[in-house]
Amino acid sequence: MALVNKVLIIGGGIGGMSAAILLRRQGIAVDLVELNPQWAADGAGITISGPTLRALREVGVVEDVLRMGGSWQAIDICDANGRIDVTVPIAPAIGAEDLPGAAGIMRTTLAGIMGNATREAGAQVRLGVSFETLTQDADGVDVQFTDGSRSRYDLAIGADGVNSAVRKHVLPDFAGPKFRGQGSWRAIVPRLSENSTIYMGKTTKAGMNPISATECYLFVLDKREGMDFIAPQEWPRMLADLLSEFGGAVGEFREGLLDGSLTNHRLLYRPLAGHMINAPWHKGRVVLLGDAVHATTPHLASGAGIAVEGAIVLAEELARRHSFEGAMIAYAGRHYDRARLVVTSSARMGEIEREGGSRDEHTRLMVTAQQALRQPL
Repeated sequence: MALVNKVLIIGGGIGGMSAAILLRRQGIAVDLVELNPQWAADGAGITISGPTLRALREVGVVEDVLRMGGSWQAIDICDANGRIDVTVPIAPAIGAEDLPGAAGIMRTTLAGIMGNATREAGAQVRLGVSFETLTQDADGVDVQFTDGSRSRYDLAIGADGVNSAVRKHVLPDFAGPKFRGQGSWRAIVPRLSENSTIYMGKTTKAGMNPISATECYLFVLDKREGMDFIAPQEWPRMLADLLSEFGGAVGEFREGLLDGSLTNHRLLYRPLAGHMINAPWHKGRVVLLGDAVHATTPHLASGAGIAVEGAIVLAEELARRHSFEGAMIAYAGRHYDRARLVVTSSARMGEIEREGGSRDEHTRLMVTAQQALRQPL
C-alpha cells in the first residue's frame, strides 16, 4: 500500500518539477502550484555538472537538455588576456560515463523542458497560485489556496525556494539565508571555444560556460558588503568596471557593455546568500525540498543538482519505506551529507575568493567536492 496517494508541491522550480515527475511515475496524484503566473525562471545561463546530468537522466530530461544546451569535457584556465595556461579535463559522473563532464543551458530553456515534462507526466499545474494556510493532522494536510479553493493532501512539499514561505510553517524560528559577501554577474555572449574557459585576473576571476552551440554565459563574482539593490540600468557599467583588468575576448565583451551591444536584458546581477538547515526537514505531513532547506552559492555549479537529487531521494524513500515518518527521516538522512558538502564547500570557496586566500585550498576544496559528488547517490 502506498504511503501517499495525493501530493501537493508548492513551487515550480527544478526541484519541485523533478519531484512531480518522479512521483507521477509511481502513480501518485500530484498538484503543483507556482506563484509566478509566467512559470518563467529568472536568470541567464546555468551550469549543469556531471552528477546533475546523471540526476536529470533519472528524471528523464537529459537528452533534451543536451540537445538544447551546450556541453564540454574540459576547462581551459587562461591568463587575463586569454592565453591558455592549462587545460583540465572533467570526468563524468560514475554510472553516467556516456554523458559529458558538464553542460550549460539558458535557465528559461531548462524551465521549459522541465515544465513540458511535468505536464506530460500528468501533474496538475496551477500558475499564479500559492497556499494561504496549511492545516494538518496525523493523516494529511488541508490546504487553502490563494484563489479561494481548498483541497486535502497526504503530503505537502515546500519547494518554494531560498525565501520559502512553507519553511515558516515547518521551521518558524529559522532566521533566514545568510549573505555570503559576494555578488554574481552574468551576461550572454558568443561561444568562442569548445571548452569552458576561466580567465584569471589579478583581483578578479571571470569565466565563460557554453549554453548552446553558439552562445556562452560570462560570469564574474565580486566582493560586496551587502545585499543592497542595484538598479538594472547600472549593471552594464558596473560589470564593465569589474572586467577592466582583462584583455582578449573578455576585454572585447567589456567594450560591448560600454557601447550597448550587450544589452541590459542579457545581463543579470544577484547577491549571493545561502543556508544549510539541520534535519529534520519535515513537520508532520509537510516537508521541505531544494533551496528551501539547502541553498548554495554557485561555486560548485551544484545548486540545481542537489535539488534534483533531493527529489530523487524523497521519491525513492516514499516508495520503499513502510512508514511515512520513516520515509521522511530516511530522505533527510540520505541527502544531508551531499547537500551539506555543496553548501559548506561553496561558502568556503567564496570566503577564499573574497579575502584573497589560498588558491591551493580553493582548488583542493573544489576537487574534493567534485570527486565526492561523482559517486552514486
